[in-house]
Amino acid sequence: MEKDVAFLPETEDIQVVVLMGGLGTRLGEQAKNCPKALTKVGERPFFDYQLLLMKEYGFRHFLFLVGHYGKMVEDYYGDGNRYGIRISYSYDGEKLLGTGGAVRKAYHLLRDDFLLLYGDSFMDIDYKETIYRYFKGRLSGCLSLMTIMENNNCLDRSNVIGKDGKIILYDKKNFTEEMRYIDYGVNMFAKTVFQRYDDDMPFDIGDVQNRLSKEGRLSAHEVTNRFYEIGSPESLELFNSYAKHRFKERGKAVFFDRDGVINKIIFRDDTEQLDSPFCKDEIILMDDVVETMKLLQQKGYYLFIVTNQPAAAKGKATLSDLYDVNTHICKILKKNGVVIDGAEICPHYPGLSEHTKEKFLAKECRCRKPKIGLIEALAARFCIDMEHSWMIGDSYTDILAGRRAGLRTAFIGNYKCDVCKFLNYNQPDMICSSLSDFIYKMEERE
Repeated sequence: MEKDVAFLPETEDIQVVVLMGGLGTRLGEQAKNCPKALTKVGERPFFDYQLLLMKEYGFRHFLFLVGHYGKMVEDYYGDGNRYGIRISYSYDGEKLLGTGGAVRKAYHLLRDDFLLLYGDSFMDIDYKETIYRYFKGRLSGCLSLMTIMENNNCLDRSNVIGKDGKIILYDKKNFTEEMRYIDYGVNMFAKTVFQRYDDDMPFDIGDVQNRLSKEGRLSAHEVTNRFYEIGSPESLELFNSYAKHRFKERGKAVFFDRDGVINKIIFRDDTEQLDSPFCKDEIILMDDVVETMKLLQQKGYYLFIVTNQPAAAKGKATLSDLYDVNTHICKILKKNGVVIDGAEICPHYPGLSEHTKEKFLAKECRCRKPKIGLIEALAARFCIDMEHSWMIGDSYTDILAGRRAGLRTAFIGNYKCDVCKFLNYNQPDMICSSLSDFIYKMEERE
């Protein structure tokens, strides 16, 4: 029987371990006499972008595993004080230890559970979900988590067989036709995984994960956002363009509520009430959502999802169920040519039900709409022009949140008197019968 997570640590309590020993040997003059992590992208070293992203998620404790040119990394980042974080260092020494050996050498500095990143990759995912899925896996005996992305041999050779939140097999050397996923680059580990290895013993993290997958002790977090790495001049140039657009140029965005706007609401016979989908089979997209999002994408808008999902806090589902639904919606849209740039859920509810199992979800928060935490989190990670961006929803809570965040607002559906009352008779900028109607009216305004 699946166990429920009773307590979940905050991101500020999670240690982030970063493999910073990579050399930019294929980058030529762009990374000459310099570790890849310090390769300049715009006005900043490459790893600054990932570090600042992690800070936005609330991470505060970092351990950098450094090798050749490690002193350059420490000279630049220091103790992390100027970033408002704390950084410690572990040096490989003269002997090349590999990724696993570098972690083992820092054993005395590791916390019991830690997040592991690579210093030459930019990975923008929901790290709160990563942490939750890791500790959920720990309850069933897993000692590590791997983030994976459906790949089907597109970006590189697929090397993962994943099913129902677990890695069935991870193998970078022996590929099979069943492998549809690729390892994404964000991992979590129990410190005890590295006990069996000798200090100063060279080995690779991939070998550790291969063994854990065969033992049934490797859980999975499926993600949909693409990653960026700087292993070649071409990939460095690609990230240069991406970073300039995302972090330097003010962009317009559309923040979508989810249920009733992107997907249809489900009628449940047992409660005789309308509700959100709790599993992938219940997801039915609204008829005009793909076409609308494609048009907005073509106009240069970022596309975000911000949704209240209190079902787990109320004991109707688990948080993993809610994350699965969100991921599946993003995957359906992606297969139809629509890229969701960010998806944030608020899983909290300010009251404890007798059915609530994951009790850490039952609390007051700053992300449940009409509060603006979900919107603020995305706006902080992207350079958003709020004045020319939109919040689209089918509830007064969506409109209130949008207005409070400084967005233009569009109400989708039947605008009834009770909605007007909840909004203190302040109307949204638009009232639309559908998303298609929103596009039509928006284009008229432009």
